[in-house]
Amino acid sequence: MRKLVSVVVIGSVLILAAVAAQAQLPGEVIRASIPFDFEVHGRVLPAGRYEISRISDEPMGLMIRNIDHMRNEALFETEPVYENSRSSKSEIVFKRYGDTYFLSEVESAGEQTAREVYPSKAERHLLSESAKNHVQPQTVTVACD
Repeated sequence: MRKLVSVVVIGSVLILAAVAAQAQLPGEVIRASIPFDFEVHGRVLPAGRYEISRISDEPMGLMIRNIDHMRNEALFETEPVYENSRSSKSEIVFKRYGDTYFLSEVESAGEQTAREVYPSKAERHLLSESAKNHVQPQTVTVACD
């Protein structure tokens, strides 16, 4: 009986691990056309067609790369954000302060966990200034291809 329970528990853990690992696998790529310049991890990237992919087996590290100009890329770390429901489409979310955009979140289709980007020093400064002026940043969502 103990062996059966152990097998069931181990099997359940492996299934849950496989489902969790499915979110944005290293080989998977999310693509989107971003119509404005934006900042990610202290680097300003121009408007254009981009792809986002994982840089390792761990879901924390992501890379965003301009499809047309491969030198326009940035590596950044994320943390999980748990959604109430699964998104049917992949989306990239930005925070806008005036006319400055910051990459904020990456949502993969069919996943309950989105990836939130750690805010840069510049974004934290703008957020602080906005709070002093009682102004909230706007959220801008770009649908992926």
